[in-house]
Amino acid sequence: MGFLLLLPSLLVIGTLTLYPVVYNVWLSLLNKHAFLPGEKFVGLRNYELVLKDPQFWMSFKLGVIYSLVTVVLQLVIGIGAALLLHESFPGRNFFRGAILFPYLVPTIVGVLLWKWLLHDTYGLVNYTLQALNLVKDPIGWFGQDTIMISLILVSVWQFFPFVFLTILARLQIIPPELYEAAKVDGASALQRFFYITLPQLKTVLFIIILLRGIWMFTKFDTVWLMGGGEGVGLYIRTLPLYAYMKTFTYWQAGIGATVAMVMLLIMAGAAAIYFKIYKVEEGI
Repeated sequence: MGFLLLLPSLLVIGTLTLYPVVYNVWLSLLNKHAFLPGEKFVGLRNYELVLKDPQFWMSFKLGVIYSLVTVVLQLVIGIGAALLLHESFPGRNFFRGAILFPYLVPTIVGVLLWKWLLHDTYGLVNYTLQALNLVKDPIGWFGQDTIMISLILVSVWQFFPFVFLTILARLQIIPPELYEAAKVDGASALQRFFYITLPQLKTVLFIIILLRGIWMFTKFDTVWLMGGGEGVGLYIRTLPLYAYMKTFTYWQAGIGATVAMVMLLIMAGAAAIYFKIYKVEEGI
């Protein structure tokens, strides 16, 4: 009876998750056009071609930079905002709700909004910087040297509320007696953070870093909307965009599937190392 009750869920998971993965593994072994019929088994030849492609390694490098910087900034801003809004002050509930706004806005709306704000001719950001005499000339936020900075800015704004909400939820269940005892012992605010708050957040931080790292490394929509994969978009063409363009721009479905498989292996390897480090630190 238990198996029969689980069967519908297992069928859905198998259809929507396992089958696409298995098919992608098979597709990565084929020389196949994205739309035209016909295919040829080439074994590991696609993997050899991908690993020898300089554009793959450039996309990998850009993806690592993008994910690392955005995750670190999301943690810093999210934890700082959670600590601030954990304190009692008038209007706290309003600010707690308002800070979730970027996470609730549809991605396309958020990106278009920031493209307008960062526009080098009529953007509000450049106008404000010039009005405050912080810069003399407008900054080209979508040039080859600055588009990664703009992408990181937009992504951090969009996703730091997830960190904020998760950290705030954990802060609210830390026993206040711990802080009271620390104050009696003369611990400063900084000491209370490092010796009480941070250890209490350790488990949730482990999950946040893992999830945000995976999500940012595989992020497609925000990156695509910011650069489109061509022109200046080459400077933010991460691996998801590289796989997409191989499949739907150059019609190389086999190569696109191979890039997706390499991404899966990279993330699985990184997650395994991450769990291993965590177990060593915990003494498990």
